[in-house]
Amino acid sequence: MNDSNRSNNLIRWYIAIAIIGVLLMRGFYEDFRGTEPLPYSEFLTQLEAGNVREIRITGSQIQGYLVKPLPDGKSEFSTTRVDDGLSELLAKHNVKFTGVIENTFLRDILGWIVPVVFFMGIWFFLMRRMASQSGMGGGTGFMAIGKSKARVYVEKDIRVTFADVAGVDEAKEELQEVIGFLRNPGIYGRLGGRVPHGILLVGPPGTGKTLLARAVAGEAGVPFFSINGSEFVEMFVGVGAARVRDLFQQARAQAPAIIFIDEIDALGKARGAGGLGGHDEKEQTLNQLLAELDGFDSASGLVLLAATNRPEILDPALLRAGRFDRQILVDRPDKTGRIQILNVHVKKIKLSPDIDVEQIAALTAGFSGADLANLVNEAALLATRRNHDFVTLDDFTGGIERIVAGLEKKNRLINPLEREIVAYHEMGHALVSIELPGTDVVHKVSIIPRGIGALGYTINRPTEDRYLMSQEELENKMAVLLGGRAAEMLHFGTVTTGAADDLVRATEIARSMVTRYGMSKKLGQIAYENTRNTFLARPGDMPEFRNYSEHTAREIDDEVRHLINDAFVKATEVLARKHDALLAGAKALLEKETLTEEEVLAIARGSAPAPLAIAHLGDENQDEVVK
Repeated sequence: MNDSNRSNNLIRWYIAIAIIGVLLMRGFYEDFRGTEPLPYSEFLTQLEAGNVREIRITGSQIQGYLVKPLPDGKSEFSTTRVDDGLSELLAKHNVKFTGVIENTFLRDILGWIVPVVFFMGIWFFLMRRMASQSGMGGGTGFMAIGKSKARVYVEKDIRVTFADVAGVDEAKEELQEVIGFLRNPGIYGRLGGRVPHGILLVGPPGTGKTLLARAVAGEAGVPFFSINGSEFVEMFVGVGAARVRDLFQQARAQAPAIIFIDEIDALGKARGAGGLGGHDEKEQTLNQLLAELDGFDSASGLVLLAATNRPEILDPALLRAGRFDRQILVDRPDKTGRIQILNVHVKKIKLSPDIDVEQIAALTAGFSGADLANLVNEAALLATRRNHDFVTLDDFTGGIERIVAGLEKKNRLINPLEREIVAYHEMGHALVSIELPGTDVVHKVSIIPRGIGALGYTINRPTEDRYLMSQEELENKMAVLLGGRAAEMLHFGTVTTGAADDLVRATEIARSMVTRYGMSKKLGQIAYENTRNTFLARPGDMPEFRNYSEHTAREIDDEVRHLINDAFVKATEVLARKHDALLAGAKALLEKETLTEEEVLAIARGSAPAPLAIAHLGDENQDEVVK
């Protein structure tokens, strides 16, 4: 609790004590300000003597004036009423008597104040607990409900610099001018230019958007206001807007500074999306943020950074020029970027002297920065369990398998027939991948169960990062996926459920070829589905609205089926030619359980063409092969 909060609490207690004191003094004053009480017996004597001129009667008291003053000179009197029967009896025996009013003011006032103070104390205690748990910081309860929850990191707290951020060189270059502006705003205004009002960092999860924002603050050496978009939204309407105002007010007071809003999609989601109406609290919060950005003066020395992995759902008013002027893509790193990221993380572990980081980068195509950091940690843990003195390439390979395929389950019992089926299935994938051009290199084949449902796996290692694929390469990729089922059909004459995931992935490729890439001669160069510009895989999404006829939909299904069947025939033909290699590879897998890249290549290259051969199947027989 800071000094201002402590002084506010003292003022509240002073006011409460003063009010209680005033009430008590008033009660005592009312009690003692009246005249000297007159005994009731004396009152009866004066009444019988005709010396009473006027009286005022209340429930328990009689006040009045005498015709002739008493010996002490007072003509005004007050007395307390006494039971008439008792007063007559006392008068007969010449007993002096008087009534006394019990002063219950203090008891009554305490009966009201003590419960109120008790319940107010409980209320303050609970509100303080709620405030501390929700991170409100200064102030408690409703006094702090409109306060921003932004955490302020000053220069000494931020030790992250651009040296700690690797693999995003283009993004770092874009942010260099922001650092220069924060250090020396005058230089960037000499030609009439201004720094962008807002910079939006977009990209898949784990690519280092938050780390990059902190590195900007660390390089510039300015206060860093960090808050999550969801922290603006509360149950009460208007609270989020108040927090936006408070955040920008705090930042202006410490300018030059950086305001960083992480996961801004929680705050800036498009209004009225889906036609279901809006949410008053979210819309008011977004409107206040838009108003603050409109009033953003670059000369004030404030820079607004935001990050999201869902830019497609942001409100268009938030992305227009003048608000978020610049969008910077922080994408998954390429091979060079992965090497840079690995070099940053391997400094923290004991690495084997003969290890080549480039080999690890080649095995991790598609990994994000967070994935690579996790891989280095998994490799170090695996080397520790194996009692190694250094982390070796085998440890990194084991870490990749753990991340990609799941935890190895050596204790899972599989009957001999199923184990043999898995061996032929995985060897079918490997041989088709080796024989067809444009496919990835086979790195490892194993029949050791991993993960939730994988009874075996084949890991392919891309030789380079690819951004475009030809029609032939996509068809070969489908053939590799169907190589496992083709091996089952060739050796056992039947198929199993083990190819379920392979069929799903092959069908996705075939449907994309037809509906998105225009790779169907029958349907032509037409896109029937839109490409989703999203960084998040959303398997639970509703299917998109179909803007083509039922006849076209039937033709799309036919083309997808023919592509799948052609790929299955291609895989079957390859395995028929390499039947001896298929037998030798399955036998080796059953004996060793795992084959390396060199062992698989030796088996594939050392076998002669198999005596088993099948003729090319026409379209009329392809459905029978699938069955």
